[in-house]
Amino acid sequence: MISGGCRSRSADQDPVDASKPEVLTTFTVLADLARNVAGDRLTVRSIVKPGSEIHGYQPTPSDVQRASSADLIVENGFGLELWARKFTSSAGNIPTLTLSEGMEPLLIEEDAYAGKPNPHAWMSPQRTMAYVDQLQRAFTELDPDGADQFASNALAYKKELKRLDQELRSALEAIPPERRVLVSCEGAFSYLASDYGLEEAYLWPVNAESQVTPRRMARLIDTVRDRKIPTIFCESTVSDKVQRQVASEAGARFGGTFYVDSLSTADGPAPTLLKLQRHNVALLIQGLSAGAPVGN
Repeated sequence: MISGGCRSRSADQDPVDASKPEVLTTFTVLADLARNVAGDRLTVRSIVKPGSEIHGYQPTPSDVQRASSADLIVENGFGLELWARKFTSSAGNIPTLTLSEGMEPLLIEEDAYAGKPNPHAWMSPQRTMAYVDQLQRAFTELDPDGADQFASNALAYKKELKRLDQELRSALEAIPPERRVLVSCEGAFSYLASDYGLEEAYLWPVNAESQVTPRRMARLIDTVRDRKIPTIFCESTVSDKVQRQVASEAGARFGGTFYVDSLSTADGPAPTLLKLQRHNVALLIQGLSAGAPVGN
């Protein structure tokens, strides 16, 4: 469902095809999804650039100016973009699509975040299919003449997600059940873990490096050591310094960088959501298939 009101159009600093409706997403992952559904009928851009942190993003005046020319803003919801409501109001109450609307969230279970939704539903291909359906409906409302193209694009992309779903299941079946523990900096893999039979451990529940406390660190070190987890990871939008220390003290390897809240640049390992997922799972399989922990 699209919410919002009327707004006036202003000039945009970026080159935009004025003949096409313009969709502005809050971050790069959603922009990739939107482009796959939109095809060539809509102009799709992301507010946040590749490599930037989405949770605590602070929109700039130029972001507001860019948004004021948009026909639709697409956000994730589940509390991910706490800045979005003020942002869209400043831009002129742009109609907004919340992709997680109607989805049953997984709730965070600890500390100040207890009871709040984990926002990272796009990390499970199964959940992403619901995002695609939301985009198809919203784009059809925005551009009714493109309905057939949006439907065809959505169907084709969901086929890709189903193929990815099967790839993930097959890859993870090769990992012994006792080793299926995904350790990252942020608790960003809850939906992936829930849907694909993984356990999850992390330094903080939602991205905030300031939340790293001695208690959290010690608990994660104990988990990695006690479960004999050979390899642990961190995400691209935060520093991996503390996680490397966890690996060293727990006698595990630091296995590399996951992509979650941002795609990579075009020449990086995760320029699309499908490639992001395949990169992450390949890294995870390689890490969990490694021998006994030997240190970082």
